[in-house]
Amino acid sequence: MTFNTLRTFMLLAALTALFIGVGYLIGGPGGAAIAFFIAAAMNVFAWWNSDKMVLSMHGAREIGPDEPNAALRRFAQDTIALADRANMPRPRVYVIDTPQPNAFATGRDPNNAAVAATSGLLTRLTREEVMGVMAHELAHVKNRDTLTMTVTATLAGAIGFLANFALFFGGNRGPGGLIGAISRAREYEADRVGAEICGQPVWLANALEKIERGARTTLNPAAERNPATAHMFIINPLNGQGADNLFSTHPATANRIARLRQMGGAGRYPQGPWGDEGPWSGSEGSDRQTYGGPWG
Repeated sequence: MTFNTLRTFMLLAALTALFIGVGYLIGGPGGAAIAFFIAAAMNVFAWWNSDKMVLSMHGAREIGPDEPNAALRRFAQDTIALADRANMPRPRVYVIDTPQPNAFATGRDPNNAAVAATSGLLTRLTREEVMGVMAHELAHVKNRDTLTMTVTATLAGAIGFLANFALFFGGNRGPGGLIGAISRAREYEADRVGAEICGQPVWLANALEKIERGARTTLNPAAERNPATAHMFIINPLNGQGADNLFSTHPATANRIARLRQMGGAGRYPQGPWGDEGPWSGSEGSDRQTYGGPWG
């Protein structure tokens, strides 16, 4: 059993206990018993279906091989190329139609993973920056973070709805508790591994600057309706702000950028796994400086 799998079981147990506690407060011993059976069924459902539920919450659409939008097909192909470079199973690739720049990964294991980017991300970032972001999300998959992230989002949302615990589970709207502490450590590690996957820490550093500015000024209605999923995104989608304290679900973006720029200047990384020109050299090299995303 991996550490992340064990961590997920611990979270499931803690959230189940909380759910039963709420049931007891509402209906006494009988309420606790009903809550136990509901929690058991919910845990099974979350284990197998939480990824589909989260994707549905945000209106994600899969980019298939017959995608009519050529730029979206190329985005999916680039993401798959990163996964191949990292010797990972190929994830399903999704797009979310919202102007806020953001992205997340989901799935119970690398063989059942999906990565999603918003249309705002693909519009506002360069192709290299988009791939820096997708490398970060693939790092979550490779590190097996996605099971913990997705199951926690589903169960936390259910508990928040049941007992009005939004201040505890809702990102920067209140204390992040254990979810926030896990999320902050996970984001730093995914930044590091993502930099190794794409070979260019500066791509992700530049992307984080743009995503934070965009997320802070652009509303994401689906995220606002589902605040329990905020910890899954690369930048908090509720307001795009974070601070390294007990109550945040994301590390301070400035700290993440500083670490990435230090990685890029430390001589530890090659110019890129595809060579000096990066993954978009050759026949597509002429558009590398002007590409602004499928909607740009």
